[in-house]
Amino acid sequence: MPAYYTYLISSLPSLVFGSEPPFLFAEFLGLCQSFIPQADFNILQGSSGSNQPALRKWLEFDTTLRNELVKIRAARKKIDPEKYLRRDGFVDPYIAHSAINAYRNPSPLEGQRLLDYARWCLLDELCVGHYFDLDFLIIYAHKLLILERWKRIHSADSASLLQGLLQES
Repeated sequence: MPAYYTYLISSLPSLVFGSEPPFLFAEFLGLCQSFIPQADFNILQGSSGSNQPALRKWLEFDTTLRNELVKIRAARKKIDPEKYLRRDGFVDPYIAHSAINAYRNPSPLEGQRLLDYARWCLLDELCVGHYFDLDFLIIYAHKLLILERWKRIHSADSASLLQGLLQES
């Protein structure tokens, strides 16, 4: 029977795509460590747990999304994508559509936002039926990582990054 973490999960703030993360992923792990067993914490931390349904589906989706991007880029360069593809098992026409929309976007940053939004939507789907269990915490952790990534992107000094890129070329 799965464990339920009602108090921990009910105390977590809601996450909204495009908003500031309420805390860092490391702080989230610190909070969870005192409320969940070590085995579940290891899964949440990412050190084990490929048998966890939400984690397995998330990894399959992300691999399939990356494979679709490989296929699109390989077609553009007229090379065989087979040696770059990874095993996947997730079938969803929405993934190919998301990858094409992101690739065709003239802004690389907006393309990345579209990819992360597709990831967020999948995480929302995976959350259905998981309200106070470990799967909810895994999904919450991945959403938090997406928000944290965008916080770093928005807080980066774009002028110094551009200057660095220009000096390299």
